[in-house]
Amino acid sequence: MNLPNKLTLLRVCLIPFFLLFIYWKVPFHFLIALVIFAGASITDALDGKIARKRNLVTNFGKFLDPLADKVLVISALTVFVELSEINMGAIPLIIISAREFMVSGLRLLAADSGVVVAAGMWGKLKTAFTMVSIVVALVWLSVCLDFDFNIADGLKNAMDNIVIPVLIWISTALTVISGGVYLKGYWHLIDSDK
Repeated sequence: MNLPNKLTLLRVCLIPFFLLFIYWKVPFHFLIALVIFAGASITDALDGKIARKRNLVTNFGKFLDPLADKVLVISALTVFVELSEINMGAIPLIIISAREFMVSGLRLLAADSGVVVAAGMWGKLKTAFTMVSIVVALVWLSVCLDFDFNIADGLKNAMDNIVIPVLIWISTALTVISGGVYLKGYWHLIDSDK
Protein backbone atom coordinates (compact mmCIF):
# COMPACT_ATOMS: atom_id res chain seq x y z
CA MET A 1 0.00 0.00 0.00
CA ASN A 2 1.44 3.37 -1.00
CA LEU A 3 1.75 6.45 1.24
CA PRO A 4 -1.32 8.35 -0.06
CA ASN A 5 -3.51 5.30 0.51
CA LYS A 6 -2.07 4.87 4.01
CA LEU A 7 -2.94 8.51 4.76
CA THR A 8 -6.48 7.97 3.49
CA LEU A 9 -6.82 4.83 5.58
CA LEU A 10 -5.49 6.75 8.60
CA ARG A 11 -8.23 9.34 8.07
CA VAL A 12 -10.86 6.60 8.10
CA CYS A 13 -9.36 5.13 11.29
CA LEU A 14 -9.37 8.55 13.00
CA ILE A 15 -13.14 9.02 12.58
CA PRO A 16 -14.18 6.66 15.44
CA PHE A 17 -11.60 8.30 17.73
CA PHE A 18 -12.97 11.74 16.81
CA LEU A 19 -16.46 10.58 17.75
CA LEU A 20 -15.23 8.86 20.90
CA PHE A 21 -13.66 12.04 22.25
CA ILE A 22 -16.60 14.24 21.26
CA TYR A 23 -18.85 12.12 23.47
CA TRP A 24 -16.49 10.80 26.15
CA LYS A 25 -16.50 13.48 28.83
CA VAL A 26 -12.84 13.27 29.79
CA PRO A 27 -10.96 16.50 30.54
CA PHE A 28 -10.34 18.54 27.35
CA HIS A 29 -12.34 16.09 25.23
CA PHE A 30 -13.33 18.78 22.69
CA LEU A 31 -9.68 19.81 22.36
CA ILE A 32 -8.68 16.19 21.74
CA ALA A 33 -11.49 15.82 19.17
CA LEU A 34 -10.28 19.06 17.53
CA VAL A 35 -6.71 17.73 17.23
CA ILE A 36 -7.98 14.45 15.77
CA PHE A 37 -10.27 16.21 13.27
CA ALA A 38 -7.54 18.66 12.25
CA GLY A 39 -5.09 15.78 11.78
CA ALA A 40 -7.61 13.91 9.65
CA SER A 41 -8.21 17.04 7.58
CA ILE A 42 -4.47 17.45 7.00
CA THR A 43 -4.26 13.88 5.69
CA ASP A 44 -6.96 14.86 3.18
CA ALA A 45 -4.81 17.72 1.90
CA LEU A 46 -1.68 15.56 1.76
CA ASP A 47 -2.85 12.29 0.24
CA GLY A 48 -4.05 13.74 -3.06
CA LYS A 49 -1.03 16.00 -3.50
CA ILE A 50 1.41 13.15 -2.85
CA ALA A 51 -0.52 10.76 -5.12
CA ARG A 52 -0.52 13.21 -8.03
CA LYS A 53 3.07 14.40 -7.52
CA ARG A 54 4.52 10.87 -7.29
CA ASN A 55 2.10 9.33 -9.80
CA LEU A 56 0.64 7.04 -7.12
CA VAL A 57 -3.04 7.44 -8.00
CA THR A 58 -4.85 4.11 -7.46
CA ASN A 59 -8.41 2.83 -7.72
CA PHE A 60 -8.31 2.22 -3.97
CA GLY A 61 -7.51 5.90 -3.40
CA LYS A 62 -10.12 7.08 -5.89
CA PHE A 63 -12.72 5.04 -4.01
CA LEU A 64 -11.72 5.59 -0.38
CA ASP A 65 -10.53 9.22 -0.40
CA PRO A 66 -13.89 10.86 -1.22
CA LEU A 67 -15.70 8.36 1.01
CA ALA A 68 -13.41 9.18 3.95
CA ASP A 69 -14.03 12.91 3.44
CA LYS A 70 -17.78 12.43 3.37
CA VAL A 71 -17.90 10.28 6.50
CA LEU A 72 -15.58 12.64 8.42
CA VAL A 73 -17.59 15.77 7.56
CA ILE A 74 -21.02 14.19 8.00
CA SER A 75 -19.95 12.72 11.36
CA ALA A 76 -18.91 16.14 12.64
CA LEU A 77 -22.03 17.90 11.35
CA THR A 78 -24.27 15.22 12.84
CA VAL A 79 -22.64 15.77 16.22
CA PHE A 80 -23.14 19.54 15.86
CA VAL A 81 -26.86 19.05 15.23
CA GLU A 82 -27.04 17.06 18.46
CA LEU A 83 -25.07 19.55 20.56
CA SER A 84 -27.13 22.39 21.99
CA GLU A 85 -24.10 24.71 22.02
CA ILE A 86 -24.13 25.12 18.23
CA ASN A 87 -27.33 26.44 16.71
CA MET A 88 -27.12 25.13 13.14
CA GLY A 89 -30.17 22.87 12.84
CA ALA A 90 -30.46 19.77 10.69
CA ILE A 91 -31.12 21.42 7.32
CA PRO A 92 -27.44 21.96 6.37
CA LEU A 93 -26.70 18.35 7.30
CA ILE A 94 -29.57 17.10 5.14
CA ILE A 95 -28.51 19.24 2.15
CA ILE A 96 -24.85 18.25 2.45
CA SER A 97 -25.74 14.56 2.85
CA ALA A 98 -28.08 14.67 -0.16
CA ARG A 99 -25.35 16.24 -2.31
CA GLU A 100 -22.87 13.57 -1.24
CA PHE A 101 -25.32 10.79 -2.16
CA MET A 102 -25.97 12.46 -5.52
CA VAL A 103 -22.27 12.82 -6.36
CA SER A 104 -21.59 9.24 -5.24
CA GLY A 105 -24.39 8.07 -7.54
CA LEU A 106 -22.90 10.07 -10.41
CA ARG A 107 -19.51 8.51 -9.73
CA LEU A 108 -21.07 5.03 -9.91
CA LEU A 109 -22.74 5.85 -13.22
CA ALA A 110 -19.52 7.33 -14.54
CA ALA A 111 -17.48 4.30 -13.45
CA ASP A 112 -19.98 2.04 -15.21
CA SER A 113 -19.33 4.09 -18.37
CA GLY A 114 -15.56 3.97 -17.91
CA VAL A 115 -15.36 7.64 -16.88
CA VAL A 116 -13.50 8.82 -13.78
CA VAL A 117 -15.13 11.76 -11.97
CA ALA A 118 -12.23 13.74 -10.58
CA ALA A 119 -12.69 16.27 -7.82
CA GLY A 120 -13.14 19.70 -9.37
CA MET A 121 -12.27 23.14 -8.05
CA TRP A 122 -15.70 23.65 -6.48
CA GLY A 123 -15.59 20.26 -4.78
CA LYS A 124 -12.15 20.96 -3.34
CA LEU A 125 -13.22 24.43 -2.20
CA LYS A 126 -16.34 22.98 -0.60
CA THR A 127 -14.35 20.34 1.27
CA ALA A 128 -11.66 22.77 2.46
CA PHE A 129 -14.15 25.43 3.60
CA THR A 130 -16.34 22.87 5.37
CA MET A 131 -13.39 21.35 7.21
CA VAL A 132 -12.14 24.80 8.26
CA SER A 133 -15.66 25.68 9.48
CA ILE A 134 -15.77 22.50 11.54
CA VAL A 135 -12.34 23.27 13.01
CA VAL A 136 -13.56 26.77 13.99
CA ALA A 137 -16.61 25.22 15.68
CA LEU A 138 -14.44 22.70 17.53
CA VAL A 139 -12.04 25.45 18.67
CA TRP A 140 -15.04 27.38 19.98
CA LEU A 141 -16.45 24.33 21.78
CA SER A 142 -13.06 23.69 23.35
CA VAL A 143 -12.69 27.32 24.47
CA CYS A 144 -16.17 27.39 25.98
CA LEU A 145 -16.48 23.92 27.45
CA ASP A 146 -12.97 22.52 27.99
CA PHE A 147 -11.40 25.66 29.41
CA ASP A 148 -14.54 27.34 30.73
CA PHE A 149 -13.27 30.86 30.06
CA ASN A 150 -15.47 33.68 31.30
CA ILE A 151 -16.77 34.72 27.88
CA ALA A 152 -19.03 37.72 27.49
CA ASP A 153 -22.64 36.78 26.73
CA GLY A 154 -22.63 38.91 23.58
CA LEU A 155 -19.60 37.12 22.12
CA LYS A 156 -20.96 33.72 23.10
CA ASN A 157 -24.33 34.51 21.55
CA ALA A 158 -22.68 35.81 18.35
CA MET A 159 -20.47 32.74 17.95
CA ASP A 160 -23.18 30.20 18.80
CA ASN A 161 -26.01 31.80 16.84
CA ILE A 162 -24.35 33.80 14.05
CA VAL A 163 -20.68 33.09 13.23
CA ILE A 164 -20.63 29.30 13.33
CA PRO A 165 -24.08 28.85 11.73
CA VAL A 166 -23.09 31.31 8.95
CA LEU A 167 -19.90 29.33 8.30
CA ILE A 168 -21.93 26.12 8.11
CA TRP A 169 -24.46 27.75 5.76
CA ILE A 170 -21.65 29.03 3.51
CA SER A 171 -20.32 25.46 3.44
CA THR A 172 -23.83 24.32 2.53
CA ALA A 173 -24.03 26.86 -0.31
CA LEU A 174 -20.64 25.73 -1.64
CA THR A 175 -21.88 22.15 -1.40
CA VAL A 176 -24.95 22.98 -3.50
CA ILE A 177 -22.85 24.85 -6.09
CA SER A 178 -20.30 22.04 -6.38
CA GLY A 179 -23.10 19.48 -6.63
CA GLY A 180 -24.69 21.51 -9.42
CA VAL A 181 -21.36 21.69 -11.26
CA TYR A 182 -20.95 17.90 -11.02
CA LEU A 183 -24.55 17.34 -12.13
CA LYS A 184 -24.18 19.68 -15.12
CA GLY A 185 -20.86 18.12 -16.14
CA TYR A 186 -22.11 14.54 -15.98
CA TRP A 187 -25.79 14.99 -16.82
CA HIS A 188 -25.25 13.06 -20.05
CA LEU A 189 -24.69 9.92 -17.98
CA ILE A 190 -28.23 10.09 -16.63
CA ASP A 191 -30.50 8.61 -19.26
CA SER A 192 -34.12 8.14 -18.21
CA ASP A 193 -34.59 5.58 -21.00
CA LYS A 194 -32.01 3.15 -19.59
